[in-house]
Amino acid sequence: MAVDLSRDGRLTASGHENGGVYVFNNDAGRMVYSLSGLAKPVRTVAFSPGCKRLAAAGNAGIIALYDMEHGEHVANLSAPGNRPSWITSLDWNDTGDYLLSGQLDGKVKVWDVARGACVATHSETDKALWCVRWLPPTERALGPGMGKGDRFCAAGASRSLSFYREATGI
Repeated sequence: MAVDLSRDGRLTASGHENGGVYVFNNDAGRMVYSLSGLAKPVRTVAFSPGCKRLAAAGNAGIIALYDMEHGEHVANLSAPGNRPSWITSLDWNDTGDYLLSGQLDGKVKVWDVARGACVATHSETDKALWCVRWLPPTERALGPGMGKGDRFCAAGASRSLSFYREATGI
């Protein structure tokens, strides 16, 4: 149901309907990790910059974080409160400090990975989001004086692109 390639091309991760997450070494052509932690379908997987972590999420409404050095489940990210919505998309920022999640209920969440907390929730629609991505942290992409890389884009069932500038002090 999901696949991601590490930025260095060494690893491929796949998420499956049975809740399984598998990591393959592309050079050796073999599976290196079968990761536990999710019991429901995995709809999105994403390697962090530097391939230190892998995030996986889906129908469970939580984000599982795995250490790629040892293949260990190291944390879950989940928002307190209401029943969680399916997570359909994940993306790490360029430093690996923040993670975006796009959800079936139309919400985009910004996660501070070190704190293990959702630091912002954005919602302009109640329609499903299929993809969220950070914009590159270049002055050209962000405009003059905006070099922090705190803008992102979301796309989904509303058949439009929504651009955001995060204002949580990232």
